[in-house]
Amino acid sequence: MRHHHHHHGHPHDHHHDHGHDHQHDHDHPPHGPGHNHAHGRSPVQWQTPHQPEGAKPAPVLEPDLDKVEAAFVDGFIAAPDPTSFLRLARVPFEILRDGESLKLLRVEIDALTDVGSLTPHLGGSTFRYDPLPSNFISRRRRLRFIYFEGAGLTPLTYAELREMETRG
Repeated sequence: MRHHHHHHGHPHDHHHDHGHDHQHDHDHPPHGPGHNHAHGRSPVQWQTPHQPEGAKPAPVLEPDLDKVEAAFVDGFIAAPDPTSFLRLARVPFEILRDGESLKLLRVEIDALTDVGSLTPHLGGSTFRYDPLPSNFISRRRRLRFIYFEGAGLTPLTYAELREMETRG
């Protein structure tokens, strides 16, 4: 039995580099150049397709930010002095935004591992579930900076922090 069903059975298949996508490579397929999207929520996480080993990862919106974020996560987890680490990483403890002061309360790091995929059946109301083969399993870390703002908490991504810093 051939393994082709992993491909069509996989919800992110359309992000892979083979098939009809190749002729669009030079003009950034559907999402346009990355910075257009940076000020919304960052869609980076779920847009990264699961790759079989050996495949090049699809380009993410800001190619280096992922690496920087990963390095930040590793360093922060290992840091004996998290406060100093945040200063070194230029993470602001207070941000002034629209006259409001945001104060950093917490750094949240989640580990996410996708181990299954859902594929809509024709018609779309039901789904087929498949555990993913090990080479498709994707592990990600999600990093959030939780700031207190006036009445409530505001979670910011690393990308959003970087944006504010460059604007400020």
